[in-house]
Amino acid sequence: MTQKLSNQLLVAFYKEMLLGRRLEERIGQLYVQQKFSGFCHLYIGQEAVSTGCLNAIRKGQDYVITGYRDHVAPVVLGMDPGVMIAELLGKVTGCARGKGGSMHMFSEKHRFMGGHGIVGGQVPLAAGAGWKIKYNKEDLVSLCFLGDAASNQGQFHEALNMAAIWDLPCIFIIENNKYGMGTAISRTCSLSNLSDRAKAYNMRQAVVDGRNVVNTYNQMKEIVEETRKTSKPILVEIQTYRFRGHSVSDPGNYRTKEEVEKERSRDCLVLLKETMLAQKAAKEDDFEKFEEEIADKVDAAVAFAEDSPEPELDELYKHVLV
Repeated sequence: MTQKLSNQLLVAFYKEMLLGRRLEERIGQLYVQQKFSGFCHLYIGQEAVSTGCLNAIRKGQDYVITGYRDHVAPVVLGMDPGVMIAELLGKVTGCARGKGGSMHMFSEKHRFMGGHGIVGGQVPLAAGAGWKIKYNKEDLVSLCFLGDAASNQGQFHEALNMAAIWDLPCIFIIENNKYGMGTAISRTCSLSNLSDRAKAYNMRQAVVDGRNVVNTYNQMKEIVEETRKTSKPILVEIQTYRFRGHSVSDPGNYRTKEEVEKERSRDCLVLLKETMLAQKAAKEDDFEKFEEEIADKVDAAVAFAEDSPEPELDELYKHVLV
C-alpha cells in the first residue's frame, strides 16, 4: 500500500517537478533560438522519476550517475538552475566551466558523477562507485540511471554481473520510456519486463510506476534502505514516457498523436495535482501561484546564464590532463 506523504512534501515535490518541466521547455526554446547547438535531450514527461528517486537518497553523499538526458537530475540534487543552463550555453559559470554542455553535466559537490554520451557507458562507472563504497566500508549507495535501449548494451550486462559477484551497493534504474531513439523497445528486446534481466545475475529486481511520484518515492525509499543495509545490487525498471522526441531534432513521427495524447492523460504533474487536491494539500488557485514562482526561477536562471561570460582562451588548456 502506498504511504501517504505530508502536504508539505507533496507541495515540494510538485514545485520540483514543475521546475524541471519549465526549465526543459525553456531549454527547448533556447535551442530553437540557436543559443546553443549540438545534441540536446529533454526530460519532459519523466520528472516524477528524478524527483521520486533522488529524494529517497542522501543528497550530496550517495553517488548518482546518468546518461545524456541529464539536465533535471543535478537540479533535483541541489545544483543552481542558472549554473545548469550556463553549462548548456558554454559559459564559464557552468558546472563544467562550459566544457561539458548538454550531455555532460557534472558536480562533485552534489556527488553527481555526470551525464554520459556513450549509451550505457555510465553503468560500469556506477559499479566502480559501488566498489569504492564497499572497499572503504561507507554507508552509501550508487544510483545509476539508464534508458531502456541501454539495457541491450554489452557493458550493461558486464557491469551487472560484476556488481552481483562482488555484492556492490548499486541501484541500476532503467527509465523505460518505451523508445530507444525512434525504435520501440518491444521490437528490440524479447522481454516484456526489462527488470527480468536481473534474474540472469541472481539479482534483486523491482518494477515501479514512474508516473506516480508518491509511489516512486515510497518504493525507492524501501529499495535504497534495503540496498544500504544488505550491500547487494538491484535492477529497477521505472515505467515512464517522454512527451517530446528522443532529442530536440527528432520529430517523433514513429509515434501516433493518439498514443502521445493517451500518455499525456497520465502526465506525472496532472496525477500529482489530483492527489494534492484530493488530500487538500493545495487549492486550485495555489497552482497558479506555483506557476508564477517557478516562472520567476526559470527567468532568473536564463538571465544568469545569458549574462555570464564566455571562457577565456586559456581555458582550452585547463583540466585537460590529470
